Amino acid sequence: MRKNAIALLLLSLVASASVKADAGRLSDATAVLKEMAGTFDAAIPKDLFTKAECVVIIPGVKKGAVGFGGQYGRGYMACRTPGGWSAPSGMRIEGGSVGFQIGGSSTDVILLVMSGRGVDKLLGSKFTVGADAAVAAGPLGRQASAQTDATMHAEMLAWSRSRGVFAGVSLQGSTLRTDTDENKQLYGKDLAAKDIVRGSMAAPDAAKELMAALAKY
Repeated sequence: MRKNAIALLLLSLVASASVKADAGRLSDATAVLKEMAGTFDAAIPKDLFTKAECVVIIPGVKKGAVGFGGQYGRGYMACRTPGGWSAPSGMRIEGGSVGFQIGGSSTDVILLVMSGRGVDKLLGSKFTVGADAAVAAGPLGRQASAQTDATMHAEMLAWSRSRGVFAGVSLQGSTLRTDTDENKQLYGKDLAAKDIVRGSMAAPDAAKELMAALAKY
């Protein structure tokens, strides 16, 4: 019964998160990046962003619960290459939790992948946050020290923002995987994330604004 309830909840979240056109989602991801990483005095520290191997941006992760919790979101991943940031790959995040919960929310999420090992795991067929790699809540602000246990040992750092305010991260147990439907829309064929972020794929015109924002970091 619990599994069925979580599955039904996730289906409803998928439906609500999939309504936006691709161009709208790319625009949202760009805005999230600029707002969460662009003002370094009170946002993602610049030194951490410049050390990151990859970034995952998921605008508007949908969370809902009526006894069972679930979340679903669609966004993008890009990685550093010798020539700059790679073209973006579509990514999905989904998962569920059990417990007494009532309500729903929409949260913007940015994940920085800080090590090559973390990148390798994330580019697998299915990645579970907290199980397949160490994930820690990222610090905020220009003065936030990068030399803490959390940031030194975590393979991924995560930030979330709800209603304009940075909040705690509750992604443990969620899965991240390639959004093949999104990649087919962007590139005209089915592509895994690793084929895009580790290859020489040119970014589509629809992603130019996002690429320009990434280039600043």
